[in-house]
Amino acid sequence: MRFDVLTIFPELFAPHLTHGVTRRAFESGQVDVRLWPLRDFAEDNYRRVDDRPYGGGPGMVMLAEPLERALAAIKADRGETAPAVIHFTPTGARINQARVQQLATSSGAVLLCGRYEGIDQRVLDRHVTLELSLGDFVLSGGELPALALLDAVARLQEGVLGDAQSHQQDSFSETSDGLLDCPHYSRPELLPAMGDQPERPVPPVLLSGHHADIKRWRREQSLALTAARRPELIAAARAAGRLSKADEAFLAKL
Repeated sequence: MRFDVLTIFPELFAPHLTHGVTRRAFESGQVDVRLWPLRDFAEDNYRRVDDRPYGGGPGMVMLAEPLERALAAIKADRGETAPAVIHFTPTGARINQARVQQLATSSGAVLLCGRYEGIDQRVLDRHVTLELSLGDFVLSGGELPALALLDAVARLQEGVLGDAQSHQQDSFSETSDGLLDCPHYSRPELLPAMGDQPERPVPPVLLSGHHADIKRWRREQSLALTAARRPELIAAARAAGRLSKADEAFLAKL
């Protein structure tokens, strides 16, 4: 799959694409990321890509014409009739795991990273097919959401994670029934006391070797954590018929 990133700051992407486990997806070409500096499509001597908004007000607005030229160049290079164009904005739909899984099996998209007060609305109306947001807060630009999306998509590609089952147990995944992931523990078996904090052992069930008990414990921990922090996910799982009688009995005890 191929992601074309249209941005004023392409240098923000290089470190992410060459470090960490997800670099395997980028270096192998499983997730082909191509960076398009927007200023390359400005035609004045100052390589200007923004101007004051019509109607007055604070801030600057990204100009339509450089964006139009850049998007035309990307589409011509991709050779596709109509690639998906994703714009990152606080007014967009929140990125979730279902959306990530859908994109992870697609042919990719054009990622449009806005800055300043925003992008000329005419460009959005003409070209954008999907608007996405990281959450109910405002960032300085679309680069961080684009990086987050690329990371989430890359880790779902075959061979990227050391264990193919790792992402299947993630929070929000289909195999976890859309619930939050359970807690995880590793060595040492007993974490020594520190200050006023007591020593903390690994839960005994994880040391028992009894796989059925461990599976049940992890499911119950997932249910308890989700009920405490994201009760709407419990409601969604219940509505979709993904909770068993044992799940419901455990939730009733909480």
